[in-house]
Amino acid sequence: QVQLVESGGGLVQPGGSLRLSCAASGSIFRFNDMDWYRQAPGKQRELVAAITSGGRASYADSVKGRFTVSRDNTQNTIYLQMNSLNAEDTAVYYCHTKTVVRPGLSFDSWGQGTQVAVSS
Repeated sequence: QVQLVESGGGLVQPGGSLRLSCAASGSIFRFNDMDWYRQAPGKQRELVAAITSGGRASYADSVKGRFTVSRDNTQNTIYLQMNSLNAEDTAVYYCHTKTVVRPGLSFDSWGQGTQVAVSS
């Protein structure tokens, strides 16, 4: 039932920055832990960053020090600020959350994905 709508992707030169947004439906958002994943051509989808309902963030080693995940619960939106981008960051980026209906029953929600291309 949770719907995620992403935006902010685009083409950027190496060393540049982008800010991705993911808007979630419903006030339930503030109770959900949220994740950012990415998938490059020919590669598996990988976890990039995660943020708990309380705002605690964690990152993949490949993006530590360059990316920052945050959330604005009043707007039901999470963000991924990406700095010092390089070609290896080129991928489709997805936001994700898991909704727990009750113990033993949960489902995953994914955004549609937004393309990030880092190229000269």
